Amino acid sequence: MSLENFNAEAEIEHIVAWIRDWFANNGPKANAVIGISGGKDSSIVAALLVKALGKDRVVGVLMPNGEQKDIADSKKVVEVLGIKHFIVNINPAVEGEYEALRAAGVEIGKDAIINTPPRIRMTTLYAVAQSLPEGGRVTNTCNRSEDWVGYSTKYGDAAGDFSPCSDYLVCEMLQIGDALGLPKELIHKTPSDGLSGMSDEDKLGFTYATLDHYVLTGEIEDQATKEKIDRLHRLNLHKLQTIPMYKRS
Repeated sequence: MSLENFNAEAEIEHIVAWIRDWFANNGPKANAVIGISGGKDSSIVAALLVKALGKDRVVGVLMPNGEQKDIADSKKVVEVLGIKHFIVNINPAVEGEYEALRAAGVEIGKDAIINTPPRIRMTTLYAVAQSLPEGGRVTNTCNRSEDWVGYSTKYGDAAGDFSPCSDYLVCEMLQIGDALGLPKELIHKTPSDGLSGMSDEDKLGFTYATLDHYVLTGEIEDQATKEKIDRLHRLNLHKLQTIPMYKRS
């Protein structure tokens, strides 16, 4: 599919139908539980869930790590969609984990510092889901562009029970968000992990537009960028695969 013939409205109907079918088979009465960051992906996926299941079956979870500067955006999402939500500050859990590691003599690495909060957020989502009287299913909000280069945390935001939008590139997600009528300041805000002070694109070293065009067409002007994307894709394929299991002969 090319960007020229991408039909956001039609894709919305396909996704909604898929969500309904998945829940019919995997939790007919269960709620969809979703982490709400205030960014485009969680906002769009939450809106699709509401469209598919109704607002009474969608539960948003806001999970600041201490102070979240854009927490107002997260609150706006649940307000616009009219969904029930919880605010769980994960900072005590994150700091408690770091403290326990240090007490055990572990010198905490940079990657551990970056990836521990997303993993604790996923733990929180499952705790909420398993605490709901009617049960819950945890939503993965990743998109294809981020998955392609591994811009997610294994067993963190890359986890979940079902993934409605993992086959859609960032450029397609933006069109879906606009077609859903979501606030443009949420859908088109500069994506950031909220940790480094840098945008996602600054950290990656290339734009999502460049990445999306390459994924769709195989074409890219800058050879160095091509090599970087290809390398990231190879290194991070394990995040998209089920855990390897030895099978005895």
